[in-house]
Amino acid sequence: QVQLVESGGGLVQAGGPLRLSCAASGLTFSRYIMAWFRQAPGKEREGVAVISSEGSKYYADSVKGRFIASRDMPKNVVYLQMNSLKPEDTAVYYCATDRLGVTLEFTGYEYWGQGTQVTVSS
Repeated sequence: QVQLVESGGGLVQAGGPLRLSCAASGLTFSRYIMAWFRQAPGKEREGVAVISSEGSKYYADSVKGRFIASRDMPKNVVYLQMNSLKPEDTAVYYCATDRLGVTLEFTGYEYWGQGTQVTVSS
């Protein structure tokens, strides 16, 4: 059974950094695409970053140059380093995974974590 557990969310001032972690279990981590999504109140779930099983990375335009996704294969963990945070980055952040389709569309992922809240104060 695939399980994803996010951690690292919290309250941070605008301009500051925050690092999210997502621990994966129940899967052959190296074979899965890992992605980060976020959802703000009243808005649709938005793809933030995705890392392919080969390590290729893709980002939403809204976070390019500020967010960095990475994965630690031995630990089965994927990270999202968020820098220069803005109030509009405030959302619940979710980790997601699937075997097929490197995409920032949420419909492309079968497995999801429970989410972690990120709040950026101005």
